[in-house]
Amino acid sequence: MQWKGVMPAMTTCFDPQLQVDHTFMARHANWMIDSGCTGLIMLGSLGEAATLSTEEKIAILNNMVQTAGQRVPVVAAISSLSTAESVSLAKAAATAGCKGLMVLPPYVYKGDWREMKAYLSEVITATPLSCMLYNNPVSYGTDFLPEQIAELAAEHSNLQAVKESSTDVRRITAIRALTNKLSIFVGVDDAIVEGIAAGATGWVAGLVNAFPKESVQLFRLALAGKDEEAFALYRWFLPLLRMDTVPKFIQLIKLVQQETGMGNERVRGPRLEITGHERDEALGALAHAMQTRPAL
Repeated sequence: MQWKGVMPAMTTCFDPQLQVDHTFMARHANWMIDSGCTGLIMLGSLGEAATLSTEEKIAILNNMVQTAGQRVPVVAAISSLSTAESVSLAKAAATAGCKGLMVLPPYVYKGDWREMKAYLSEVITATPLSCMLYNNPVSYGTDFLPEQIAELAAEHSNLQAVKESSTDVRRITAIRALTNKLSIFVGVDDAIVEGIAAGATGWVAGLVNAFPKESVQLFRLALAGKDEEAFALYRWFLPLLRMDTVPKFIQLIKLVQQETGMGNERVRGPRLEITGHERDEALGALAHAMQTRPAL
């Protein structure tokens, strides 16, 4: 498992009956792989995992593993209400052929570090797969501090990466100061250039679902230290990248996919497709981006 590069947090496509559209998801995955993405992360927040049954999750993983083949690794996001359910899903992901796991804190319950460490340890040790810890205190209310992340990494050889989504790029340098073992991924789209400058070597991306070539190019320019070119592309991209950082990010990213011809905006409840001024603002930002889209 190579934790590096741009890995999409893939959306889950639904057909008109709100069933998983596996045929489209395979086409979508191939498009992003062909555009230079280095892995596929399935069943995350953007993938609407909380609305999927266990059977649907496993079917998605099987489809993506078959689609990706040996080209890029498939990573399964592991999230649930209970430790037992997370462990079961981790084992199912390994059986399906996934190469890595992205381990989230449990839904709903926000425990202390003793409880969270015990939970994470059970999931990480459930399989021999390489693991990424997902730290997103904004969305999940559980904040894994740099000291705690380093402690967990020291105890588990297969914890090899962290997705840092606290929105504070100082966390990247703080983690790096405590351990060199972990690959650090930026988990919020509108902090990618700053995150790479601070030492990140990967990006779990959202708008990549609609703009994979631009996402990969931005990452490569920033990683190569080509600041002028990177910031020129970044300035163009930022109004769209900021859609990844608001509560309705799933609806917004799926709307952008629909309007750019790679997907649809269908979401499962309790989410609803965006309407009114929110929709107008999003479509306005996208229209401007399409009119000024740079040649790569």
